Amino acid sequence: MLRFPVLCFLAILMTCASARAGEPVLRVGDVLTLGFPGEAAFGEDFQIDREGRVALPEVGGLAVSGLPLSEARDAMKRALSAAFRDSENLTVAVKQRRLMVTVLGYVRQPGPVELPDRASVEEAINAAGGLIPGAQLNRLQLRRGSDVVTFDFKKYLDTGDLSLSPRLEPLDILFVPASPLTGNVQVDFDARTLTAAGDADDEGQSVKVFGEVNRPGSFSYKPGSTVVDLLMRAGGVTRYAGVEQIRVINDGAPVLFNLKRYLDTGDANLLPNLAPGDTVFVPQEVDGIKGGARSIYILGAVVKPGSFEVSGATTLLDVLSAAGGPTSEADTAHIQILTTLDGRSATPTVFDLTEFIKNGGALDRIPKVNAGDTIVVPALPDDPTDNKARWTRQPTERSIYVFGQVGAPGRYAFDESLDFLDILSAADGPTDNADLRNIRISHRGEPSARVTRLDLTVYFETGDESLLPRVRPRDVIYIPEKNRQWLHESKESTVRVLGAIGAPGRYRFDDTMTILDLLAEAGGPTSDAYQEKIIVVNVTRSAPVARTFDLVAFAKNGDFAALPVLRAGDTVYLPTEDQRPWAMFASGLRDAVSVLSLIALFGAL
Repeated sequence: MLRFPVLCFLAILMTCASARAGEPVLRVGDVLTLGFPGEAAFGEDFQIDREGRVALPEVGGLAVSGLPLSEARDAMKRALSAAFRDSENLTVAVKQRRLMVTVLGYVRQPGPVELPDRASVEEAINAAGGLIPGAQLNRLQLRRGSDVVTFDFKKYLDTGDLSLSPRLEPLDILFVPASPLTGNVQVDFDARTLTAAGDADDEGQSVKVFGEVNRPGSFSYKPGSTVVDLLMRAGGVTRYAGVEQIRVINDGAPVLFNLKRYLDTGDANLLPNLAPGDTVFVPQEVDGIKGGARSIYILGAVVKPGSFEVSGATTLLDVLSAAGGPTSEADTAHIQILTTLDGRSATPTVFDLTEFIKNGGALDRIPKVNAGDTIVVPALPDDPTDNKARWTRQPTERSIYVFGQVGAPGRYAFDESLDFLDILSAADGPTDNADLRNIRISHRGEPSARVTRLDLTVYFETGDESLLPRVRPRDVIYIPEKNRQWLHESKESTVRVLGAIGAPGRYRFDDTMTILDLLAEAGGPTSDAYQEKIIVVNVTRSAPVARTFDLVAFAKNGDFAALPVLRAGDTVYLPTEDQRPWAMFASGLRDAVSVLSLIALFGAL
């Protein structure tokens, strides 16, 4: 094989001419020493630049590249004679030969480099900072004038064959191209990333490997490579690979390759022929649908849902075990079994595995399942307080409804382990405005309508668990707002609180309460209330009467005997400071005026 014919021919001609002359021919990069007695300006070294010129003192640049040393010396004498005397005494010698070349492309510091004489391509690349990951080593270019030679630097590195690496000459340009793997976008690569999609540089000379392999890509074809070699270069097959159905497309025709059979037998005849341009596809393994007379189907919150073949009758626990068991989100209290009857119809049943595991019992309670049956293990809501995204998929017969003054009204999942307080807590508990004395529970799941009333404050005071009602699925819990129920009750069953009070309205009142309890429940007197003359209107059998109560005096002496008597139907009025004259007048009526007089004094009560 003839390598680099033009470059070698030029080098031979130059060498022969130099040999005939018996003296060196000057080149770009040569370092010269000039001897000129009595002239200090010639004491330094002179290098021939990239233009082939040497810069002489007082004269300037003189072209000397390509001249034998003697001719270059004569040219220098003639040029220096115009500025110096005795130029005939000039001596010229080659002190050092240097190579000036340029390295471009995929190197870290592209540009001109200066090298020792006879430096190699490898030294030139190192002088340019080395290769960048992604350089295409098998297609380096050496440009000398108009001639371009492409050579395989990778093969030189593999073999060490010096004939594969061209000899450099002054002004050569060495170009390192980028691998096609880098695409047309500049990104940083490391070796692992670069080869992640294969190592091919020529689509026509590569083999594509894709599908269920760990590193799909295009890989350079090497003579003698097999499908197994390419699969190994692609990182091997994944756990989901259908190794019995590998397809090799060779010359447009697909060939099936059974890797499992090859590995079991070692028969090399099973390996399909491989050539550049082929495609290897590893499909995903797909189990055939196991239907029919021997299959049981299990769906939902199990580790491995699917179909399982059985022989004869088996138990629910056997099928759950074959499916890897329920997941942590499984609702094992409501496992559903769809039992096939005659091939044309089925009947659903529900089995509480949680209760069976907790309490035990006869083993024959565990349902038997047969081929064709379907088992569904439902999932629990993610969290009792975060089930609103799933409640529409939650059966009504497994739900409890919470409305009214709670933090998060809504529909909540229910099972036997939950009680009234659990459900109330799941709804974020009562709000500040909740009327805990009048909670109502509507029991919807019973044959006839039934409502339970609950005073939760009594439970908090006594801790008596028997006061808490038992709740069941479909029940409705309603917690009303404070002081709103009076609109629906007669005035004879409540006490009215009016005037300068925090929350005027009707309030329930019993014999255990005093006016102090009533004022506190109504939010207490406002800042402008005239608290020395609070008016209390009592309803009596004969005629309503009004009395005054001095709250300020009571706060000073604590005389409970001074507290007015209150009953359901009475009215309490707190005047404001600007009504002080009217209140003083009312006190002059010996603490007893008729209701009609009050109406005349301060309007409709």
